[in-house]
Amino acid sequence: MLTILMPAYNEAKTLEHAVGRVVDMQPALGLPLEILIVDDGSADRTIEIGERVAAARSSDQVHIRVLQHGRNRGKGAAVHTGIAASTGDYVVVQDADMEYDPADLPRLLRPLQEGRADVVFGSRFAGGETHRVLYYWHSIGNRFLTLLSNMFTNLNLTDMEVGYKMFRGDLLRSLRLVETDFGFEPEVTARVAQLRNPRCRLYEVGISYAGRTYADGMKITWRDGFRALWCIFRHNIFDREEPTNRRTGAGGWG
Repeated sequence: MLTILMPAYNEAKTLEHAVGRVVDMQPALGLPLEILIVDDGSADRTIEIGERVAAARSSDQVHIRVLQHGRNRGKGAAVHTGIAASTGDYVVVQDADMEYDPADLPRLLRPLQEGRADVVFGSRFAGGETHRVLYYWHSIGNRFLTLLSNMFTNLNLTDMEVGYKMFRGDLLRSLRLVETDFGFEPEVTARVAQLRNPRCRLYEVGISYAGRTYADGMKITWRDGFRALWCIFRHNIFDREEPTNRRTGAGGWG
């Protein structure tokens, strides 16, 4: 089973379309789907739409649930709630704003199913996939944060900040994660890099990207960039996970 975690904060305009696109990919994925919509204290009709879509689109092969935060707690907190409720062999975060195309899900899943990978990151900067042309300084910021993260993790990622990351479910559920906002991305990257004995097998695949403008509802600002910078230092220096054998040790994922 593949679990799709879908954090949603005031995504009434795109939520139904996003869920529909994921559901339509189920035959191509060849796995039952568990779709967990996590409403993060939305002030619009996100919950109402989520519950209606869950009732209409659930089936023998697609199980949709709606989880709710009473107040807005941040994207990372919504992801934590989804991880705790997930049961899938594989888990991926699918934003409800449709910046990431569900047609790329089979590409992310393939290395995991073939037993070559434990984690697969999408990349907006690798390969020849289409992407919307938007903000120059955002792209520079993303590349800088990826470079800095790579210096600490000793990984050669091209896009650490990407929202499309797919994990073995047991591995993801074993990680200690604390960031409740967009700091989730550098934190989970640091945690994956710190897995030892044996090292976690991480792959990266090119994906398409249809970024939003601020007029479209884009929520990331320069403050999130500085927050990500702090999270890179925090989780690679000050709050590291001690190397353990995750396959056989306590709380292991093998």
